[in-house]
Amino acid sequence: MNMQFRWYGKEDPVSLSYIRQIPGLKGIVSAVYDVPAGDLWPEESIAHLKAEIERHDLAFEVVESLPVHEDIKLGKPSRDVYIEHYQENIRRLARHGVKAICYNFMPVLDWTRTQLDFPLADQSTTLVYFQHQLEQMDIEKDQLSLPGWDTSYTQEEMRKLMAAYRALGAEGLFENLDYFLGNILPVAAEENMNMALHPDDPPWNIFGLPRIVSCEEQIDRILQLDERSQHGLTFCSGSLGCNAKNDVPALARKYAKKGRIHFAHLRNVNLYENGDFEESAHLSSAGSLDMGAIMNALFKEGFAGYVRPDHGRMIFGETGRSGYGLYDRALGAMYLQGMWEGLQIHTKKGQVAT
Repeated sequence: MNMQFRWYGKEDPVSLSYIRQIPGLKGIVSAVYDVPAGDLWPEESIAHLKAEIERHDLAFEVVESLPVHEDIKLGKPSRDVYIEHYQENIRRLARHGVKAICYNFMPVLDWTRTQLDFPLADQSTTLVYFQHQLEQMDIEKDQLSLPGWDTSYTQEEMRKLMAAYRALGAEGLFENLDYFLGNILPVAAEENMNMALHPDDPPWNIFGLPRIVSCEEQIDRILQLDERSQHGLTFCSGSLGCNAKNDVPALARKYAKKGRIHFAHLRNVNLYENGDFEESAHLSSAGSLDMGAIMNALFKEGFAGYVRPDHGRMIFGETGRSGYGLYDRALGAMYLQGMWEGLQIHTKKGQVAT
């Protein structure tokens, strides 16, 4: 397991000098954040980011994320230009030592939460998804704005995009993903770059927009499109775990065994009976997921890839980017590494349960 930590660059309130103090961290997950989706990433920006990370004795081998332009997802005639840019960005990142790229194929909204500062009983705050808050929004009349949404679009542009995706439907979106993969995976194979597709977050339709990376059946269908080893997943326990129907430990075991997990986001979620959820501390007892079973599944299948603690609560009075404070993610990193070390110790003693 190669423990990583996400950093949003110079504007991130959490500094690299603090991050490097977390024991066991090997690298930083980051990106060139000031370039619009679909454009080329300047070589000098990549080089500068890499140098800044390495100056703190950390590696830069994982990009999160390299966004996919909406014209590619919608299958517009202009998609080929954006795909060419994507191919070149893969080549440029490979030249600078990047080995894995996280990306997603979610329409418009990317990840969606309805509140970023929900107060918990212990006085920490966290990200939540409450359906009743979503239902209060009339997408034809109200201001379209929720956490995680792309703010670069005008309200009219957002409505037109959402209408286009509803007309496209799930099958159309899948066909456009197939076309995209057919063009970028040969380049990824040439550059030995692992492409790690992130699941939908949350894993169900929102406002009638299609979702195609939400469950085992959909993931299997996508992975069957290309057998190249570079075609894989960002295995996000929190995203998949938002739906109680997803058996997250079983999925971890299945895809790790196939060698298709190139990057893992590991976090817990607390599921409500009505389907709502809040993001909890990483500890198994803090949420609805058995984090020990997930880690054991990865360990037993010989997973040695990149991992990062995912979203954390805001604790100890910390302020900053919601979900991406220092303290709770640092606790998560240590918790995950502690479980992994325990598995290693028991393996040496021949005591790991099957």
